[in-house]
Amino acid sequence: MFGGYELLRETGKAPLGALYLARRPGGSTVAIKTLALASEFEPRDQEEVRKRFFREAEAAARLEHPAIRKIIESGEDDGTAWVAMENLDGHPLSRYTAEYDLLDVDEVLELVSRAAEGLHYAHREGVIHRDIKPSNIIYDALTERLKITDFGFAHITDAGRTRTGLVLGTPSFKSPEQLADGMVTAASDLFSLGVTLYQLLTGKLPFRSESMVGLMQNIISRPHIPPSDARDELDATIDTILDRALKKRPEDRFRDGAQMASALREVARVMAE
Repeated sequence: MFGGYELLRETGKAPLGALYLARRPGGSTVAIKTLALASEFEPRDQEEVRKRFFREAEAAARLEHPAIRKIIESGEDDGTAWVAMENLDGHPLSRYTAEYDLLDVDEVLELVSRAAEGLHYAHREGVIHRDIKPSNIIYDALTERLKITDFGFAHITDAGRTRTGLVLGTPSFKSPEQLADGMVTAASDLFSLGVTLYQLLTGKLPFRSESMVGLMQNIISRPHIPPSDARDELDATIDTILDRALKKRPEDRFRDGAQMASALREVARVMAE
């Protein structure tokens, strides 16, 4: 039990915790994500991480947008912090990033437009995601519902890396400024969304290398391969969108998520003519 929620089953692992399907009072189901404070962090760090966790959870809980997963409640039991979220059907967009299983281009443009609008709303509310990537965007193809998930969690799990030396994933979706000096802004989220768009369209990443150091250097200082070169049937107008989204300097990217969404929908309109 976490709070008043009855755990039904574990559904997956999360960085420094786990994921569960649970039943809330009243009978409806929720998803619960946990952070193992007592076992994953040194005693001297736990209070700071605890404060950060609840600060981020409270900020995310204020977000009310069709493209953002709703946070219901957060709490702590026996050294484990947890957050209860709306239970979602569908799959992460990472399911559609293999070259043999890509979504239609117009569908990708619409989905990423909606994600950009969700980010625009969150940024206006003062909340930055910090870890936008296909696996953190859930899409239900039956209802066509899209939800960005895990707002604020990257900021928490980053704190556990220095304790263990653990590298959580790769920096493939990180912005140049995140990798260079740790600075994260709304523009960083839009860069990461640009990387997501590129992978959904081509089945490839815009920056690649055989080594972690090489990958980071490519993201920070080297140009990406134009998507129309990575996938022949892509219209060159898409190159223009990604050229701007993946600019090295934050100030050279889209002004905000609303502008990025508008540009994507304009490209979709032109392609449909």
